[in-house]
Amino acid sequence: MGSLQGDVATSPSLSSTGSSGSGNDNNAGGGTGGVRIYACFAYGGTNSFECYEPGANRWRRVGGIPGVPDGHVLKGFAVVAVGESVFVIGGRLCRRDAADGGSEYHDTDVGVRADVLRYDVRRGEWLACAPLLLPRFDFACAPCRGRICVAGGLCSLSGARGMAAAEVYNPEEGRWSPLPDMSTMRYKCVGVTWQGGFHVVGGFAESTTADAAAPGTPTMLHSSALERSSAEVFNCHRGVWEIIPGMWQLDVPPNQIVAVAGRLFSSGDCLNSWKGHVEVYDGELNIWSVMDHSALPDLSLLASSLPPSAQQLYLTMAVVDRQLYFLAGYEVAGDDDDTYRTVSLVHSFDTSAIPGIVPAWNSFQPKMDHEHNVEDGSKELFSQCCSVQLSS
Repeated sequence: MGSLQGDVATSPSLSSTGSSGSGNDNNAGGGTGGVRIYACFAYGGTNSFECYEPGANRWRRVGGIPGVPDGHVLKGFAVVAVGESVFVIGGRLCRRDAADGGSEYHDTDVGVRADVLRYDVRRGEWLACAPLLLPRFDFACAPCRGRICVAGGLCSLSGARGMAAAEVYNPEEGRWSPLPDMSTMRYKCVGVTWQGGFHVVGGFAESTTADAAAPGTPTMLHSSALERSSAEVFNCHRGVWEIIPGMWQLDVPPNQIVAVAGRLFSSGDCLNSWKGHVEVYDGELNIWSVMDHSALPDLSLLASSLPPSAQQLYLTMAVVDRQLYFLAGYEVAGDDDDTYRTVSLVHSFDTSAIPGIVPAWNSFQPKMDHEHNVEDGSKELFSQCCSVQLSS
């Protein structure tokens, strides 16, 4: 079985590279100026791996995702950072065809990927890693003790039954190893490392129980709100999974859960990425509660520059020090009635702000790189984001 001990190192190389020139982060320093936030988008049938730099308040395009053909998009994959590298893991490959004169697109499933890519942030290069032991999409993933843990997800395009299988990647050895199976089969679950354990939270879940009275009979599957609201934690010291009933408390899978200064935060579920406030988890009481001064019916209210007709297209959350950065995109009307464009905004929430003394919320419009000063059309988010802290 896999181990979660050790530190980060390099992976086998691939000839594909990221963007030249500005795609290289060699001059970055520590602090906020050395933070990079990465996410994957699509513009029509073109994939785009992009970077937001909080210190410069700037978005820039790194390039496409190697191995994803033109006219195809990748969905349900994981983007996670370890050290100064970003890993793109697994996913569902779809062919994208234009419909209705090119304003809409139709996606057709092609296959489930086991591919794993590593982007070296400092060198601006893509590297190939060992593939997953099991191809999967819509799975939980998080870095843990310098390793990458994945669990659950779907391995087939036919049917909607999750997996209990888990595995761990050792960057130093460049290989995946199996972890023990979870007690529940899950997909659309969320992964986060907290208090030293890899947490797999919520999702569409089924528990697996054997009929003790009739050995050899088929395993019975049970799916209820009890399973969907639970979490499983991989205990790194004991090498076993432990279940936490009711950790998520909702029948709808979470969107994102992040750890900041020993606490867990969430802002929405898979149906609504912003549900009007930031929530913080109390592990002793096993409850989520609304964070003080976080309530906002709509994050667009923070931006006076947005017209009332603006519609949120996407929202993803990253951790920068003790702040939550919400990277958002809004659809607004273009210069004529038949066109529209995407406006990118960043909203930050300070989890350590003192009420009445320091404002918790801030909002700003980032600069775009030269060729993306104006983002025409509908920009789609196809991954959650991850943060990289570069050393000086």
